Amino acid sequence: MDLQLLPTLHALLQENSVTRAAERLGTSPAAVSRTLARLRRAVGDPLLVRAGQTMVPTPRALELRDQVGAVLRDCEQLFRPSAPFRAAELDRTFILQASDVLLAGLAGPLTDRLRAAAPRVDLVFLPESVEDGPALRQGRVDVELGVLDHLDPETCTEPLARLSLVGVARAGHPLFDGPLDARRFAATDHIGISRRGKRLGPIDRALSGLGLRRRVAVVVPSHMSAMQLARDTDLVALTLDGWLRDTTDALGLRTFPIPLDLPPLDLGMAWHPRHSADPAHRWFRAQVKAVGPGEGCP
Repeated sequence: MDLQLLPTLHALLQENSVTRAAERLGTSPAAVSRTLARLRRAVGDPLLVRAGQTMVPTPRALELRDQVGAVLRDCEQLFRPSAPFRAAELDRTFILQASDVLLAGLAGPLTDRLRAAAPRVDLVFLPESVEDGPALRQGRVDVELGVLDHLDPETCTEPLARLSLVGVARAGHPLFDGPLDARRFAATDHIGISRRGKRLGPIDRALSGLGLRRRVAVVVPSHMSAMQLARDTDLVALTLDGWLRDTTDALGLRTFPIPLDLPPLDLGMAWHPRHSADPAHRWFRAQVKAVGPGEGCP
């Protein structure tokens, strides 16, 4: 049944008159008569029948009167603009995926921010290993942070920051005893960071272009474990420039520029377009952006 017939049916059942129904709808009696004919065919009932100078509803019409009114009210509610968004009233769980080095810097500030503004919002952090499947598309992740080079084509993204890689070593490392060049950098044993155990990457390609090689003596699955290992050994690790300053200081580590021509890392935020117009999701993305990598890195 054509739902556009419902307003006319409702007016007819309320007025029991084609003329008054037309006045109520702001249309002509002829148009209402044509619609009444369509309604009769659709329902299989005359609905309104002549009784002298007036029209009276059939028993079927009386059955429909309240039902039609309820359906129209439901339709009006369905298309009514949603209530203004209020973070304090939000009751929802958001799932954020990022590498451990990003989570280490934003988990605390983001949690504090959400608890202050929206105390009933829960937060789940997932490791970047989820990126191996279409987690955003499948709805298993709300927001992803990091280097966004593996996304489904429909995914929405927003750039957050362009950060450089820097080296990190314990404060008393012999590397700091003199000027640092590519040769001294390559001669130091390194910590590789890879969830899949990969040993080579952009640094090795840059060194190869200079006729140099480094030794990746240890491979660990996370940045934080690499920084802890660098604290306790003479191995060198990598981190993001300007990120986790307090953690670096607390571990007794020093950062240093890598003496190679390396491209910066473009970090961004990604989400599925199903959430683009959702006020709650827009608000959550704004909170993530406020504490994420960018100006004023923690």
